[in-house]
Amino acid sequence: VANEGGKHWTVNEVRALIRIWSDKNIQQQLEGTVRNKRIFEQVAARLQKFGIDRDWKQCRTKYKNLKHEYKSVKSAQDSGSTSRSMKFFNELDAILGHCTMEQASKSDNDESERPPEWTEAKSEKDSIG
Repeated sequence: VANEGGKHWTVNEVRALIRIWSDKNIQQQLEGTVRNKRIFEQVAARLQKFGIDRDWKQCRTKYKNLKHEYKSVKSAQDSGSTSRSMKFFNELDAILGHCTMEQASKSDNDESERPPEWTEAKSEKDSIG
């Protein structure tokens, strides 16, 4: 798939992009914002150090495409289909798979997972001791 720059991303370029993306600092910045031009300018600058000449728009487009493809493969797998796969699935799963888990655990505290009678039983036991 040709992107805005018209030049296909090589396997090494995508690997380098994913390596930068897997940086916790970059992930946190991307999680917290929609206006992310500055973040992708950082990403492009880091790619430059690997000798990869991509501008921030190309990086953002590739990031969005990878993320979208990952999500569609992931949801196909979750629904029991094994026919869909993608080249960098495992690398992306390492980044995106746990992100979604972390966000889920932030929004649900442990108490909401348990039936109400468990929490009551626990608090009664605490008051006895």
